[in-house]
Amino acid sequence: MQASDLRIALFSGNYNYVRDGANQALNRLVGYLLRQGAAVRVYSPTTDTPAFPPAGDLVSAPSFAFPGRPEYRFSTGLPARLRHDLDGFRPNLFHIAAPDVLGHRALTFARRRNVPVVASVHTRFETYPRYYGLAFLEPVIEGILRRFYRRCDAIVAPSDSMAQVLREQRMSYDTGIWTRGVDREIFHPGKRDLDWRRGLGIGDDEVVIGFLGRLVMEKGLDVFSDTIDALERRGVRHRVLVVGKGPAQDWFEKRLPEAVFVGQQMGGDLGRAVASMDMLFNPSVTETFGNVTLEAMACALPVVAAIATGSESLVRDGVTGRLVRPGWIEGFADALEVYCTDEAKRRAAGVAGEKAAERFGWDQVNQALVDTYLRILRQRAAGGSVPQMGPVP
Repeated sequence: MQASDLRIALFSGNYNYVRDGANQALNRLVGYLLRQGAAVRVYSPTTDTPAFPPAGDLVSAPSFAFPGRPEYRFSTGLPARLRHDLDGFRPNLFHIAAPDVLGHRALTFARRRNVPVVASVHTRFETYPRYYGLAFLEPVIEGILRRFYRRCDAIVAPSDSMAQVLREQRMSYDTGIWTRGVDREIFHPGKRDLDWRRGLGIGDDEVVIGFLGRLVMEKGLDVFSDTIDALERRGVRHRVLVVGKGPAQDWFEKRLPEAVFVGQQMGGDLGRAVASMDMLFNPSVTETFGNVTLEAMACALPVVAAIATGSESLVRDGVTGRLVRPGWIEGFADALEVYCTDEAKRRAAGVAGEKAAERFGWDQVNQALVDTYLRILRQRAAGGSVPQMGPVP
């Protein structure tokens, strides 16, 4: 069997209606699969105003706006219309990218028809409640996730550090890696644009600390702003550049009134914005990979990040940036102060980061997932079944 024999049914909670790292990775994967001759059909909630055109054939799944976060959709299941569509498509493998209602129903459908399932993990859902005063729910969510992933033939994580977390949580017997790539035509040091910075009121000699990502509290916006306060108390000269948008933007703008907010950037404009920073500060602990970290490294920026899944697999502490205990404001401030005040160290870390980013090509990382698909299909053909790990506690 080879890639052209694959017939993949891909299920996503957000394929293209909101732009984020996870759905962009899925669209790149579908594009790669189609170029290899595979057949792919995508099932996901949709909107009338998608963030970008979808790669491949997209079938709309029923959904409603998520309460309190209307930009996201909550799927309601796998109705007869979609089941009929799946029977007509005849997939030989399911790829489920979200453990939502659609994902659960798709998994049950696949098991009933003896079709193997690979699930990809894109975020640490169990950590989200802590940002909304509901931390007591984390063990419950982890248990639900464990029940879901143990029913899959295999799961893939975007980083070694996240794969290790999944193994420690006993999510699956078969845990592999589907990492992320970076587009070097968009993200490279040559995109740095001093004229663009000047247009934002940023001087050539001012050191810019950047934030890149959706403006939601689970990205660590409180830690970011508290750390900037600490730098100001120390008298460290700097500017803050925020790239992104989201429901917490008003809060963030009020919290950092001196920061420059440029909204969501795409394509070459995004590469220019990132390369025009002097360092990236990523305090989030919810990412499983950290696309923004890799993009900043490709632009030769040092990265100061929390010791968390994703960042641990990308940032070499003291070489390409600094890794700091999550939530430690003074520790983050110490790391940022060094890069704000020592140009030689800033440049050295940036050069090291760019070199490290060279090994993350999209075709290579997507082929690794194709290899996982083919392995699972061979195992099933040989009489294998979903590994059992004993009862869920």
